[in-house]
This record gives sequence, structure tokens and C-alpha cells, in this order.
Amino acid sequence: MNKEELVQEVAKKTKNSQKLVAEIVTSTLEAIEKTVSKGKKVTLVGFGTFEPRKRAARTGRNPQTGRELKIPAKTVPAFSAGKKFKELVSK
Repeated sequence: MNKEELVQEVAKKTKNSQKLVAEIVTSTLEAIEKTVSKGKKVTLVGFGTFEPRKRAARTGRNPQTGRELKIPAKTVPAFSAGKKFKELVSK
């Protein structure tokens, strides 16, 4: 399911216009991105948690040449599914 299909599904379920639902979905995603980019967590109880995670610097290898290279430390976005979501998917 992509964003457009999600908007259509929510619009149908809530009996709201697709335009309104698209604005709400976009605003929600932007709020999550903004919060996580500031280093904070976003927890949606039962669904999951979006958070920034730090990756340590490490040494890697170029697969073509085999030469070692240094991969710098960085912060990446991560998602951890909540208990309810995990249980639903594992059925």
C-alpha cells in the first residue's frame, strides 16, 4: 500500500474527502519527521515508536576493490513496532 492508497482507504472509512485526508496524513508524517529529526521519540501506543538511533563509526570494505574504508558515525531514523502491531502481523 502506498500513500495514495492509504488516503483512499481512510477517506472511504471516515467518509471524508480524499483531499482532507491527504492533508491530514501529510501533516502527520511531517510532524513525525520533524520530531525525530530533533532527536525526540514519537510513540503511538499499540502501533509503534519512531526514534533517532546513533550508528557508531566503523570500517567497511568496498565490494569491488576489497579496499577498507571508514564509515562515519551518523544518526538514522528507526521504527519499533508496538505489541499490538506485532501480534497482528504474526497471526
